[in-house]
Amino acid sequence: MVDLKRIRQNPEEVRKAIALKGVDLDLEALLALDEEVLRLKQRLQELQTERNQVAKRVPKAPPEERPGLIARGKALAEEAKALEEALREREDRLQDLLLQVPLPPWPGAPVGDESQNREIKRVGAPPNFPFPPLDHVALLEKNGWWEPRISQVSGSRTYALRGDLARYEMALLHFALDFMAQKGFIPLTLPAYAREAAFVGTGHFPAYRDQVWPIAGTDLYLTGTAEVVLNALHSGEILKREELPKRYAGYAPAFRSEAGSFGKDVRGLLRVHQFHKVEQYVLTEASLEASDRAFEELLKNAEEILGLLELPYRLVEVSTGDMGPGKWRQVDLEVYLPSEGRYRETHSCSALLDWQARRAGLRYRDEEGRVRYAYTLNNTALATPRILAMLLENHQMEDGRVQVPGALVPYLGKEVLEPCG
Repeated sequence: MVDLKRIRQNPEEVRKAIALKGVDLDLEALLALDEEVLRLKQRLQELQTERNQVAKRVPKAPPEERPGLIARGKALAEEAKALEEALREREDRLQDLLLQVPLPPWPGAPVGDESQNREIKRVGAPPNFPFPPLDHVALLEKNGWWEPRISQVSGSRTYALRGDLARYEMALLHFALDFMAQKGFIPLTLPAYAREAAFVGTGHFPAYRDQVWPIAGTDLYLTGTAEVVLNALHSGEILKREELPKRYAGYAPAFRSEAGSFGKDVRGLLRVHQFHKVEQYVLTEASLEASDRAFEELLKNAEEILGLLELPYRLVEVSTGDMGPGKWRQVDLEVYLPSEGRYRETHSCSALLDWQARRAGLRYRDEEGRVRYAYTLNNTALATPRILAMLLENHQMEDGRVQVPGALVPYLGKEVLEPCG
């Protein structure tokens, strides 16, 4: 959420952000509604003042004037009640509009849609196989690493791993949590569901409600990332300045409806309804310097993880129209997928300044005793099974088996993934 005072004082800045991020929002309607709310509040204050004056006059007034004053007091009370109802309705509408206001992006973001995303750098060379390589689906089938009957049980966009690959997935998640703990982040295992307020806090609601599955008969929804729960942990609190930054690594199963992705990545492990994810999350003081430091740290962590997994990857500066309404800056990490001859996203590193903090009530008291909204950042540490597709294809051997990166050997106890009968 953007500070309403900022919107009032800099409407052109907000109007530009709406255009840059392609948000469907009528700023003029928001500003007009804000003025109406201010007028109603002023009128209510005037009514309250007059009611107080009338109430003070009644005991001292001559008997013949009291009925008129009492009647006037009742009329003022009725008018105030009607205005309060009108004010609540307009404040609710204003709040709905404020939740849709995008954060102006940082000046270095490429302007335009996803076609304007800019490559920053590449690390590692794509593999040059001396044999015809297989895609990850063929490798899964050849080695008996997935259960083909699972779609009969759970429908489309699902997966079930077998043998060494099932153990490999668990090893990867264990590795990611260990890595983050060594970096000073607090590991957490989290529920895969939350109340609506948590989704509003991150910005998933209202913008991405169609991607989220409700749990029937409850006020809960399945989360698509541990960020939803992590961002709500300190909601409503006022932290001490010395408690910041908060640095968390949260693991949770994740669920997404994949609405709007019909026909995309139907085969294999790239786009499924349920997956596993370790998420990096940082809460900092309200300064660009602190946010930038945390951003570079989250980015470096993800790069180190991909390096330890021995995968070729690139960094991409995400454009204004592709980064989402709440992002100040976003850099994606993409890993090379040999079967497609291109890089596919595995991580999104995001800085959101106080946009989430205002929505979720994430505050701290600074050195001067002022209560301020914190800044939030997040990035994937590791998500499966998508990363498995990259690992299988990049590390495959001529006989169809797959080499295990050195960093994962201690977790798996073997250097090569063997077929499962």
